[in-house]
Amino acid sequence: MWLLACLLVGLVVGTRQSRPWIVPDELWSLIEPLLPEPAPKLVEGRPRVPDRQALCGILFVLHTGIQWEYLPQELDFGSGMTCWRRLAAWNEAGVWDQLHVVLLEKLRSKDKLDWSRAVIDSSHVRAARRGRKSGPSPVDRARPGSKHHLIVDGQGIPLAVSLTGGNRNDVTQLLPLLDKIPAVAGRVGRPRRRPDALLADRGYDHDKYRRLLWQRGIRPVIAQRGQPHGSGLGIFRYVVERTISWLHGFRRLRIRWERRDDIHEAFLGLAVCLITHRHVQRLC
Repeated sequence: MWLLACLLVGLVVGTRQSRPWIVPDELWSLIEPLLPEPAPKLVEGRPRVPDRQALCGILFVLHTGIQWEYLPQELDFGSGMTCWRRLAAWNEAGVWDQLHVVLLEKLRSKDKLDWSRAVIDSSHVRAARRGRKSGPSPVDRARPGSKHHLIVDGQGIPLAVSLTGGNRNDVTQLLPLLDKIPAVAGRVGRPRRRPDALLADRGYDHDKYRRLLWQRGIRPVIAQRGQPHGSGLGIFRYVVERTISWLHGFRRLRIRWERRDDIHEAFLGLAVCLITHRHVQRLC
């Protein structure tokens, strides 16, 4: 029955990757030490669903976009509400932030992070429900929306991600996103968290922020409004657009279904870790 359910799900979501919601041993060995200890049960009842199975259920929702209540019970992931509670608890405990740092340190230990430049951009997504960090959509003021703000290294490896309302100007998130880059160790010397240069499109064109970047020792390379296209930044900036497309390859992130912003941010953080882990597998 379990195998038949997996085959049926594979037909629905496509066969590009066989069961991507199954947590591999290598990734689980990094995640398990970061998980908080479960609280003791106050009353007798059903046995606790193992954390690894619950994580598979969370990944199933992230990859397929299915609603929590429709999570297939034949796959033994636990109920949708169980997986939802684990996702909320692990996000509150900072598991995804810690995992992201561990993965970045693995990359830096092999000298695979490109600190010569970082690239920043954002992407708008429709919000199915109004909630915190949602706002009028720039393309349809009658509908709510949110923005995913992302900064990557020169290869497109995610360094930080954030969520805001859809009506928030991109330039206002430039410094907060830079501050969100973690200090990455992994080599002899001080941990690093600042790129040498920052590339951005016209949405970040403001002299004030150029000065602030110079003060931080970061060289701004930002396209200017009113100038003809063909600045040449496209050959470097495409990496952030590619990473955004990878983020939206997770169906749950194409539309913000969650009213609670922390749950959507948990999905964002988990997706960033998965993308970074792919780079670790490829480069390390």
